[in-house]
Amino acid sequence: MQLSFDAVDARHPAARAGAAAALRALSLEVAAGEQVAVIGPSGAGKTTLLHVAAVALPPQRGHVCLAGVDPWAAGARERRRMRTRLFLAPQVPPLPPRQRVVTSVLAGRLPAMSLAASLRSLFYPMHIDLAHEALARFDLSEKLFERVDRLSGGERQRVGLARALVSPASLWLIDEPLSALDPTRAQQAIATLTQLARERGHTLVATLHDVPMALANFARIVALRDGALAFDLPAAQVTPAHLQQLYAQESGAAASRAAPPVAAPPEAPVAEPARPVLPYCR
Repeated sequence: MQLSFDAVDARHPAARAGAAAALRALSLEVAAGEQVAVIGPSGAGKTTLLHVAAVALPPQRGHVCLAGVDPWAAGARERRRMRTRLFLAPQVPPLPPRQRVVTSVLAGRLPAMSLAASLRSLFYPMHIDLAHEALARFDLSEKLFERVDRLSGGERQRVGLARALVSPASLWLIDEPLSALDPTRAQQAIATLTQLARERGHTLVATLHDVPMALANFARIVALRDGALAFDLPAAQVTPAHLQQLYAQESGAAASRAAPPVAAPPEAPVAEPARPVLPYCR
């Protein structure tokens, strides 16, 4: 699914009324099937970007375009239809603690199910094989019938990612998927998401604080700072100087934002796809 932002201003979903915009005049094009890592300091607007892309948060100014359609100019029914093609994975997945893992994973299929089927699946899960296969991608197949409250934080995060694999979505929006994972599990999770997105032709936009992980696994890096676009480059062209400037301390700021240690960027894992100039929604 193609994604386009045209001079978008937006507030963080938890911001108070009247708060400053978390995104400021952001213009961005992501082609269908492209994989993009979004990096930047805390508070840069990364999570807000994902919520706007997921049609969960309307822009204050500017336009958002998904597959050639402006969801906020369309009717409510069209927005609901479009949301079935989007999957947003928050940093802390909303998993009911007393629910079985199989049910939590298969919740990713709910947008494609009727109301009757979704209610029935709460008691008699359907497509258990799909949940088992998705969990196996994250080495969690043995947890299929465990209760969520018996999982570790890292296991819960991987269950949240497994939902994407069973969802009907063609645009995956993944927010900080590695925060609770050790380095081995983190690499496994990112490799799984990027590989399956390529195989299925899905668009993947993931926010990451782990800059070396982003450089090693994504062909394109979008950097945000203070809600604005800092740079948009192929991973192979991102230099330590770019990162030092991105994470540099703000003049007069009380909080320190030290740049993470980053070695020279590796070669991009795949050739960056051409990014055509896409027309804005009308």
